[in-house]
Amino acid sequence: MADLHIAEVKRSVRLTPGMMRVTFAGEGLAAFHTTGIGDEYVRVHFPGEDGVLCPPRVDSDGTWHYPEGADSIVAPYTIRRHDAQTGEVDIDLVVHGHGRAGAWAEQASRGDHVAFGDPRGLYEPPTDASDQFFVTDATGLPALARLAEQLTTGVRAIAAVEVADASHRIDLSGTPLQVRWIIGRGNGVAPSALTEALRTLPITETSYIWVAGEAGELREARRYLRHERRMPAERYKVIGYWRDRQEEWLDRYEGLDEGTLASLRAVWDTTDDEELGRDLYEERLAQLGL
Repeated sequence: MADLHIAEVKRSVRLTPGMMRVTFAGEGLAAFHTTGIGDEYVRVHFPGEDGVLCPPRVDSDGTWHYPEGADSIVAPYTIRRHDAQTGEVDIDLVVHGHGRAGAWAEQASRGDHVAFGDPRGLYEPPTDASDQFFVTDATGLPALARLAEQLTTGVRAIAAVEVADASHRIDLSGTPLQVRWIIGRGNGVAPSALTEALRTLPITETSYIWVAGEAGELREARRYLRHERRMPAERYKVIGYWRDRQEEWLDRYEGLDEGTLASLRAVWDTTDDEELGRDLYEERLAQLGL
């Protein structure tokens, strides 16, 4: 695995009351290459509360080793834009008054640094997809916007997007995407409507469905597609971008004994079928109250 790229803040701008765009540049991004996939993401390593970035050392097998006492947070974010000519990378970050990554984004200044590795994309519609459906909350908006820009003219594409407030909507006009905005739901402010919205879409056996948002809510969304609709794995992608009350969830997860943690991780070794593995893993999480 390649070393992490050290990215320097060049500028930042508020896109909506709920989202900041931070533009990165610098020599540390000289070796960064995009996959070109619209929902590609990187795991961003942010500075600690003292403002100091302590990126981990990365082994050849991809294992991270942080310096002792390092106070770093890591979170996945979509690459909204990569300009190969200037070397700039835009990352749009949801801000909602809490959470260290969002707080960092609101205060980011020119010259601040973060670190991230090479990107990975997940969106992969079959070539024969008759139509495409996108269902997400605000965290999926950066990916959705880039995906919409890349849609082929004439493709039937419909999105259902839940945001905390009408002011959090972004302009998706000028793309083939038809958007239904769901105001005041999900996003940590009210019960999510993602699965409800998913059930109203005119999905057929030749559709492709991309769903992103809060991990707990997406269990039900994925269950609907995989087990109720019996969609083949290549016809959908369900991506957990964040978790409501994540610190509480992590406390419970990290409080499990070593044997339980080991058996939980071992679930993935029981099958080569990724979707079956996720079925088993999520079933085990539910049994553990996670």
